[in-house]
Amino acid sequence: MNPTLSRDSKYPLVALPKTRTGIAGLDEITGGGLPKGRPTLICGSAGCGKTLFSMEFIVRGALQFGEPGVFVAFEEKSEELAMNVASLGFDLKQLQADKLVKLDHVRIERSEIEETGEYDLDGLFIRLGYAIDSIGAKRVVLDTIENLFSGLSNQGILRAELRRLFEWLKEKGVTAIITGERGDGTLTRHGLEEYVSDCVILLDHRVDNQISTRLLRIVKYRGSVHGTNEYPFLIDEDGISVLPVTSLTLDHDVSAERVSSGILALDKMLDGKGYFRGSSVLVSGTAGTGKTSIAACFVNAACLRNERCLYLAFEESPQQIVRNMSSIGLDLQSHIDQGLLTFHASRPTLNGLEMHLIAIHKLVRELKPRLVVLDPITNLVTVGSMSDVKAMLIRLIDFLQTEQITVLFTALTRNTIVQEQADEGVASLVDAWLLVRDIESNGERNRGIYIMKSRGMKHSNQVREFTITDEGVDLVDVYLGPEGVLIGSAREAQQLQVETGVALRDHAVGRKDREIERKRLVLESKIASLKEEFESVQEELNKSYIEDELRKEILEKNREQLTRQRHKEE
Repeated sequence: MNPTLSRDSKYPLVALPKTRTGIAGLDEITGGGLPKGRPTLICGSAGCGKTLFSMEFIVRGALQFGEPGVFVAFEEKSEELAMNVASLGFDLKQLQADKLVKLDHVRIERSEIEETGEYDLDGLFIRLGYAIDSIGAKRVVLDTIENLFSGLSNQGILRAELRRLFEWLKEKGVTAIITGERGDGTLTRHGLEEYVSDCVILLDHRVDNQISTRLLRIVKYRGSVHGTNEYPFLIDEDGISVLPVTSLTLDHDVSAERVSSGILALDKMLDGKGYFRGSSVLVSGTAGTGKTSIAACFVNAACLRNERCLYLAFEESPQQIVRNMSSIGLDLQSHIDQGLLTFHASRPTLNGLEMHLIAIHKLVRELKPRLVVLDPITNLVTVGSMSDVKAMLIRLIDFLQTEQITVLFTALTRNTIVQEQADEGVASLVDAWLLVRDIESNGERNRGIYIMKSRGMKHSNQVREFTITDEGVDLVDVYLGPEGVLIGSAREAQQLQVETGVALRDHAVGRKDREIERKRLVLESKIASLKEEFESVQEELNKSYIEDELRKEILEKNREQLTRQRHKEE
């Protein structure tokens, strides 16, 4: 371990050695794990997960880090423990056979405990020391400490024995976890254990509006910085998963790559290229405006690029979504069959907001998608206030942007002032916001879509008519009529009227062209006749002129001839 220098640069500082727990998320919060060679107190009320937390610490250490562990239980027998954790995939019998884990059940009888000062832990030390040496244990768990001191009421002896227990564990050089029941107004029933422990972790199980949430908080950690917030944790078939609060420094990388929305006309509105990779997109609108269709087009385009997608549905089942999208020409089932599209559908009331967040974290870590869709986020309001939902979405967006995952949210609006304020609260978090609304005119209902914002790119400010047909989703070009933008049947009627006018105008122009052509031909005929007449007159005039010239020439020749004859006669 590399030493660092103190502020005065005179004395090197050595970081506190830590033991990794192997529990997902906990090592991030603690900055590397629990204090190595020191005792840690895990306290909480019944059912909060203390025993499972401790058991996973032992099993993960044996399997992942090669550190054997001893688990001493004062309540449950070894066989009961093995059965209880088998559902998590922990085979304690095999681990005991491989001498990686040793389970020991110690029964404490109150009647055997005397409060005259003769109470001591020598018997436990001998038994525990033998268990540690038998497998070379590096980790120890004592579950729970109340049973160990259940018959001891003398506070002086209790404090002395607690310190003695903790010092003995430190001398053995093992990283120990000691579990304790939460007291009334204190972290533990005796109120002493938290003061002699080097690290104290509080587990809490809360039920609010009939929805349960498990939370973890590091109360103290001697010699180490650590997270101080409350962190939700989930217990499922994979064990415990702790969700740390994401970084608040906003220093994640960004991408200039663009991804298609799956709707060509919408891409054109987004500077002709679509969304930024790793950005967050919100599509909000009233019921029936096509929010899910827009999300499905985005998913379909990503799957066609061979990108893995995760679709979190809080309103419809996967079968409903696949069926409904097939009516507009989207074959989502083929993407599911290829393993590119994974649906996770559940009612929001299944878990609290924090549990949903942890579940999404786990799915993202497992599937590694390039695109995540939450449809719709407004249903989450049923399990928390709008501020709670916003806080949850902030953490989710930060996590996904850190992983360069593009996320699209859909949100239902109800055209109320309160709802619009809620939309704006969520919309401030995202990079792009599309609004889809009903437009009622001429006795019919049509859809309109426009881009409220799109950070970092040029985007259209036009309201476009949004159509859903058997061939898919499309945006109709803006059509301006005499009274402004026209949509639906009004647009079609105006287009028909314009087409009719064009046809009539073309017909009139053609008729005029033919009339002009006829007049041109008549004029050309007259010009030809006049030309012929002119040539005839010209020829007559030329004929008289030629004859006169010929006469003059003959007369001239005759004179010359007569003149020559006279000269000869002389």
